[in-house]
Amino acid sequence: MAVLEIITVGHPTLSRKADAIGRIDTELVDLAESMVETMHRAPGIGLAAPQVNESRRLITVDLSVGESREELIVLVNPEVVSQEGHSVSEEGCLSVPDVREKVGRPFKVTVKGLGLEGEEVEIEAEDLLARVLCHEIDHLEGKLFIDRLSSLKRALIRKKLRKAAETAS
Repeated sequence: MAVLEIITVGHPTLSRKADAIGRIDTELVDLAESMVETMHRAPGIGLAAPQVNESRRLITVDLSVGESREELIVLVNPEVVSQEGHSVSEEGCLSVPDVREKVGRPFKVTVKGLGLEGEEVEIEAEDLLARVLCHEIDHLEGKLFIDRLSSLKRALIRKKLRKAAETAS
């Protein structure tokens, strides 16, 4: 499979709600496999289709970063159906390079979606896995983790990113 380009903050696909997936076909399976390869190569522990400029409700998560195939999660049309508790921890994002900030998320979630065979999947997750699932599902809603920060922090981060982009060009 191919390693895909990860788009970064400011790209319009990242700020729009992703389209629901109506049919699981070979093209979608190929996209999921390419997303897994891209996520592992980055390296990252989660990737949503909008981050590779595909406005579809598809996420990949692997806390082992490719070390354990059993830990790989691929979900079509995932949604959080319940949440409990609250946890604040540092997050980063492949689409917001070189930025890490503390973000509040539920400590425990139940997420439902479909697997690539069309089977219903329900995951009960806590701590880091819950955080990553919520983070990736936020991407499907057109939200970045920095959107959960105060407006002042968000403005400072965007200014820093603009300055870095200007220096790079």
